[in-house]
Amino acid sequence: MHRTYPQDSILTSQGGLSITFLGHASLMFTWMGTVVHVDPVSAEADYAALPKANIILVTHEHFDHLDPESIILLRRPFTEIVHNPESRSKLPGARALKNGQRASIQGLEIEAVPAYNLTGMRAPGAPYHPKGIGNGYILTFADVRVYVAGDTENIPEMKALKDIDAAFLPMMLPYTMSPEMIADAVRAFRPKILYPYHTKDPDAAVLRALLADTPDVELRFKYVR
Repeated sequence: MHRTYPQDSILTSQGGLSITFLGHASLMFTWMGTVVHVDPVSAEADYAALPKANIILVTHEHFDHLDPESIILLRRPFTEIVHNPESRSKLPGARALKNGQRASIQGLEIEAVPAYNLTGMRAPGAPYHPKGIGNGYILTFADVRVYVAGDTENIPEMKALKDIDAAFLPMMLPYTMSPEMIADAVRAFRPKILYPYHTKDPDAAVLRALLADTPDVELRFKYVR
């Protein structure tokens, strides 16, 4: 049976940006004929049936974000892959970006930004996602800036972001954020649209209640069942 996935769209000055929520941290953006896949993982979607990628973004090397099998299914001769440096051994020949680095790829401006834990620890002093390893990404689609946070908490670098039109923030303890952490971050950097993702929460009710006094941030929730 053909699988269907929740979708949404944002209008840019150069046409609509289509967003497809594939599951967990896997996303697909389609804009002006360009297809961008973020953290494609075969357990989340039927990648053989989805549009092939112009660009693939990998936030970090964990198995639920980096899946070579799905990349093989999505890759074409002109596909460009961007990843954090620690993913290099699994993605030979692809482009590594460190936190703070930028690249212009097939008409898109892409910036790698920090993604890490402050409190989520696998053992004392050992965060699930150490500082300086994983990436979030800011993608610029014409006049629309989209922030895909990756696996992170409400870190100072996130709170300092400016002019974010849409933010994809992960909501899953202990690896990423609680609703309270997301609300704290959102009140600081004020994205126009908030998409909780990387979550098992079926309705985001707690987050909605926390942000009830923040009407300038539009919460759009697309749960992947």
